[in-house]
Amino acid sequence: MSNKINPKRREPTAAAGAGATGVATNTSSSTGSSSAGNTSSANTSSSSSSSLSSAGGGDAGMSADLTSLFECPVCFDYVLPPILQCSSGHLVCVSCRSKLTCCPTCRGPLANIRNLAMEKVASNVKFPCKHSGYGCTASLVYTEKTEHEETCECRPYLCPCPGASCKWQGPLDLVMQHLMMSHKSITTLQGEDIVFLATDINLPGAVDWVMMQSCFGHHFMLVLEKQEKYDGHQQFFAIVQLIGSRKEAENFVYRLELNGNRRRLTWEAMPRSIHEGVASAIHNSDCLVFDTSIAQLFADNGNLGINVTISLV
Repeated sequence: MSNKINPKRREPTAAAGAGATGVATNTSSSTGSSSAGNTSSANTSSSSSSSLSSAGGGDAGMSADLTSLFECPVCFDYVLPPILQCSSGHLVCVSCRSKLTCCPTCRGPLANIRNLAMEKVASNVKFPCKHSGYGCTASLVYTEKTEHEETCECRPYLCPCPGASCKWQGPLDLVMQHLMMSHKSITTLQGEDIVFLATDINLPGAVDWVMMQSCFGHHFMLVLEKQEKYDGHQQFFAIVQLIGSRKEAENFVYRLELNGNRRRLTWEAMPRSIHEGVASAIHNSDCLVFDTSIAQLFADNGNLGINVTISLV
């Protein structure tokens, strides 16, 4: 099964998916691309101090009550160590503190006073992941919270369309719906073995060809990009990403093959998760890479066919 992917020049401010499935898009016209302060435990509320001994008791309700004490009054995220307070004992997170000129609670001055008692409480409390609204059930000590959230499988997914300006993000089960509603030019082929036919590969500038492949109950995005990675030297980068998590991606392997004129060029790898995206892989050439002279060896009248095979590991 094959599908012809026709080119379409992308406006510089086009919405994401202007180069989405089934369409090649031109990404450019002529150009490429805490201070710590004083230590003090002053003004710590008695309720915070008395709760410390019960924080390690494993009671979920008590832990929830304690975490509420750490809510920033500005952004409602958690105030985590190092914890600074105003002269009246009110807390605000480090991120918001840098943008304020006075305490958001009492309008008093923001003194550099460390609240050591609350830091001690924080070390005995488990905080929910900030992606709990997307289904994460993890409960973590504050020293592990940031690292977990950076790689959390429940963190919102970004629109996977490459080279586009779409700002959408949301849960995994809504990604395909978003693509179908907002990027209607994207086409999908069924089956684990297809031919991805990119047309007009001789178009100048940076160009994307994108389409979808559906098999094994999952959706895969096929991306072919042409970039000027070095001065005057254009290269093609072909890669597959799974509309899913990295853990799910580990169950598959994809194979890309250029075949013609008694020549063959292949690449085989684990698909990227859309959490990872394709930009870093392309930057590091961790994909099928070939220059324009190689492309011409396999092209037919300016069209390039890539055999794409998805397999279970």
